[in-house]
Amino acid sequence: MEHDDTREGLRCLVTGATGYIGGRLVPELLSAGHRVRCLARSPDRLRDHPWANRAEVVAGDVTDAASVARALDGVDVAYYLVHAMSSGKGFEETDRRAALIFAEQARIAGVRRIVHLSGLTPAGVPEHELSPHLRSRAEVARILLDSGVPTTVLRAAVVIGSGSASFEMLRYLTERLPVMITPSWVHTRIQPVAVRDVLRALVGSARMPSDVNRAFDVGGPEVLTYRQMMLRYAAVAGLPRRIILPVPVLTPGLSSHWVGLVTPVPASIARPLTESLRHEVVCHEDDIARHLSGPPGRPIGFDEAVRLALQRVREARVTTRWSSASVPGAPSDPLPTDPDWAGGSLYSDHRELRVDASPEALWRVIEGIGGENGWYSFPLAWAVRGRLDRLVGGVGLRRGRRDAARLRVGDSLDFWRVEAIEPGRLLRLRAEMRLPGLAWLEMGAVTDEDGRTRYRQRALFHPHGLLGQAYWWSVSPFHAIVFGGMARNIARAAAGSAARDPRHTPAH
Repeated sequence: MEHDDTREGLRCLVTGATGYIGGRLVPELLSAGHRVRCLARSPDRLRDHPWANRAEVVAGDVTDAASVARALDGVDVAYYLVHAMSSGKGFEETDRRAALIFAEQARIAGVRRIVHLSGLTPAGVPEHELSPHLRSRAEVARILLDSGVPTTVLRAAVVIGSGSASFEMLRYLTERLPVMITPSWVHTRIQPVAVRDVLRALVGSARMPSDVNRAFDVGGPEVLTYRQMMLRYAAVAGLPRRIILPVPVLTPGLSSHWVGLVTPVPASIARPLTESLRHEVVCHEDDIARHLSGPPGRPIGFDEAVRLALQRVREARVTTRWSSASVPGAPSDPLPTDPDWAGGSLYSDHRELRVDASPEALWRVIEGIGGENGWYSFPLAWAVRGRLDRLVGGVGLRRGRRDAARLRVGDSLDFWRVEAIEPGRLLRLRAEMRLPGLAWLEMGAVTDEDGRTRYRQRALFHPHGLLGQAYWWSVSPFHAIVFGGMARNIARAAAGSAARDPRHTPAH
């Protein structure tokens, strides 16, 4: 029986729900009355989202045909929001294979529409001259359009929204550098678009007529150079006027390292972003408005998009960030103490201290760790480790936090990822820094048999080969300073905050 979507919501599958756009699209679809299923490699990473109990989450990977087929069963509209932008030299082949699998399985499942968010490509530029990132995005769009399933491809340039990689790159470059020596691409014309307008287009695309199978350009109402965007950002943010001096010598590779040095965006992500700015990316049609369902809306201008994004940042209401997505190549193995883990060396560093504070006061310190609050131990050592990580292509320390006070499973936390959180009791972080092995850091608040609050801390390392063994023994002499200092300072901070709290009752 054909599904009637005129009176009830559609059945939507969202891939990439752990990413920046996908994590924001799900609640928008739910608000529009649709039923949502999310496909995620690690479903637990979605459990703490405010909308988690209203959406179905299934485990799977877009490169696995069987899991894609299961996820697409009974689906009306499939949102394809994944790409391997920073997964190394083979990302184009990974993108191609995943798109072919998804296209075939969507056709077999009888999906009525595929909706895909892609990149805006410059007109008149041969595909072989595009950056690898844009070339791959164009190929994926073509595969989906040729799938036999009616497909909507939305092509956007720079997305302006709190937490987007493009916005954070713009924000940190402008805020940290009152005088900038910049690459020549600061003169490239760009048509930025507010994330709210992207989401509106994605939601509205679900109900496009079945005879629509094409790509649409999606942009805001203004065309600006990157230089103009930085100057306009400074004005909206209340900063003094920036001095920008372009030079022709910064290649895309050097540009990405320059961006990685100044901003939280690592070079692996900055490179495809800066490579895409070599060419003018401006919309050449505005047909999307005629095809969207729902009430018409005027596109948000650049200044208003920046104001809204900054308001979210300042109010700590950033729902998703560019770092919400997993770091390609980051470990997904089980914790070595899990029952299904088999063999190998496992090194650990245990610390436990009594704390003169309530478990609640201690937990507030634990959950607030990282970002602007730091790591309570030898700041220079952490800064050096973060800098070394970025030098070898890692994420470094500057990813910070999504929220200054609250964490949820899947959040990035500097060069860690929140793997597990039991509110008031346990925080487990998985390392995403470049290491010759796998590493975890656990912090917990417990009450002992005498009713005293105790802080428990455990660092675990599972080495890979001789290099991993050598790494552990080379850094172990510093554990007393780094991990011991962390435990003492966290305990001291909890006691201090409890003493300042008028509701504080001294521990027995």
